[in-house]
Amino acid sequence: MGARPVNILGRMDFSGSPNPPSAGARRPVQSAALARVIGRLQHAEGPPWLHTEVARRMAERLSVIKLRPQVILDWEARAGGGRQALLAAYAGGGSPPQVLPVESFQAPAAGAAIPSARPWWSPSRWRRAGPPALAPAHVAAGTAQLVWSNMALHAQEDPSAAIAQWHRALAVDGFLMFSCLGPGSLPELRSLYAAKTWGPPMAPLVDMHDLGDMLVAAGFADPVMDQEQIVLTWADATACLDELRTLGANADLQRFAGLRTPRWRDQLLEGLRQISAHTSDGRIALTFEVAYGHAFRPPARARVAAESRVDLADFRAMARRQHR
Repeated sequence: MGARPVNILGRMDFSGSPNPPSAGARRPVQSAALARVIGRLQHAEGPPWLHTEVARRMAERLSVIKLRPQVILDWEARAGGGRQALLAAYAGGGSPPQVLPVESFQAPAAGAAIPSARPWWSPSRWRRAGPPALAPAHVAAGTAQLVWSNMALHAQEDPSAAIAQWHRALAVDGFLMFSCLGPGSLPELRSLYAAKTWGPPMAPLVDMHDLGDMLVAAGFADPVMDQEQIVLTWADATACLDELRTLGANADLQRFAGLRTPRWRDQLLEGLRQISAHTSDGRIALTFEVAYGHAFRPPARARVAAESRVDLADFRAMARRQHR
């Protein structure tokens, strides 16, 4: 397998974006299928290679932010694979930040931490020892100076709700860094499915313009989005299909409802082999669109109205800032 960046498609500022989408907007996905995808990712031996590569690239962007966080919330940490990249990014220049994992899948009873997906004697767990994960609902407001979410937002049924959780978890002047797959992902696979009339191979993904609108709607300031295309290549169709399964599965509402047959799998493998006929090196090449975003949590501003309500923590923050 190999990977190469193809191009940076663009950078956009959404700080003045009009008509943000509804905060309750949900993606048209099958909830149970999406839960199975997340569960499989979190119970895997390690994060997908693509996730660790995107984490490395996203960590390089941290150098443009002057704020050095003391507490980092690593949202969906197991599948994100970004802990080492985060620690490396803040290795020098003072004490390392505290990196706290947050996992939303199979949240435990109130007050309890989420156990590891593997037994305590797992060697891989010893190598990646860290604090136990928290459920999003148990993260106190204003906990962190950085919320980091790598390749997790595209697995959310309600992205706007996840963004709202990030905003709540950040302290004032803290910042968000996230990445996710965009709707330009896997055009080769989508073309193959369309030619075979197999229906959609994957659930629809959210465009980065809409993600920017969701950031504004949640209360973030100065959100910036950009994206790039990463092409992965494989020597054979079986290796390609095996790795695609590590990245997720089809949760589209219109996906094939029954079980696929061995004959269908053979047809899929043959279709993947045909993709290699159009590449210069004869390898199977699939394109992934990766969107990156960052934004800041600004101080709360009380709205002028007949009746205004301000969260107590935000009111105290405003009072401290005014006193200074």
